[in-house]
Amino acid sequence: MIEFFGLCVQNLIKCIKYLFARQVRFSSIITQAASISYDSLPISLIIAFIAAAVITIQVSKQFLMSGAEAYIGGTITIIMIREIAPGFVALAIGARAGTAIAAEIANMQVTSQVDAIKTLKVDPVGYYFTPRILASAITVPMVVVLAEFIGILGGMVVSHAAINLHPARYMNSVWLWLHTRDIYISLLKASIFGILIALVCATQGYETKGGAKDVGISTTQAAILSTVYMLTADFVINLIFYIAK
Repeated sequence: MIEFFGLCVQNLIKCIKYLFARQVRFSSIITQAASISYDSLPISLIIAFIAAAVITIQVSKQFLMSGAEAYIGGTITIIMIREIAPGFVALAIGARAGTAIAAEIANMQVTSQVDAIKTLKVDPVGYYFTPRILASAITVPMVVVLAEFIGILGGMVVSHAAINLHPARYMNSVWLWLHTRDIYISLLKASIFGILIALVCATQGYETKGGAKDVGISTTQAAILSTVYMLTADFVINLIFYIAK
């Protein structure tokens, strides 16, 4: 784990140098953005809606029995923005797009396409990693914002269906509890998660050696490592902004 973390840091530094050398093509970033986030949008929004619906069902009856049903909207909003939306969306994108990144680069590595790039005096890490990292860092927060909106809306629909909570009372609680600071932290989380997804999965794919069997093993390992790194980053961010503030 320590050695792999060091490889990730080294690759990130190479990508930053490649970026400041202005060698990244805008078209490559757009292509990767579509592959990473746009194609993952349906599953991300479905997961956000279902997660919000389940949480709403769990808390609605308890809030109603204690006379605190007016706080359901604020509770769902805080849960969605602080944790569920950025975390679940990142896991969904990592499972779908992250593994695809790892498999693609691993396949390039075992079929000697990476060596062909080197013969052209092009840095393969900068060439392959940078567009993916940039696209992921920029577009994952966009997906998270949509997921937050869908989750809050889903909570409103389910609370109305479950305990007949009026949408106006639900939304009033949302506006009372919602703070711009939470939104900023959520977007920061999403951007960091996006960088980790692309960086970890691309690094795992780049380090693949062998044949087709090793590509499959590397892809599975990329999914595991990206999840571990995202959860660790999530803990550190929460520690900094919510516990140690």
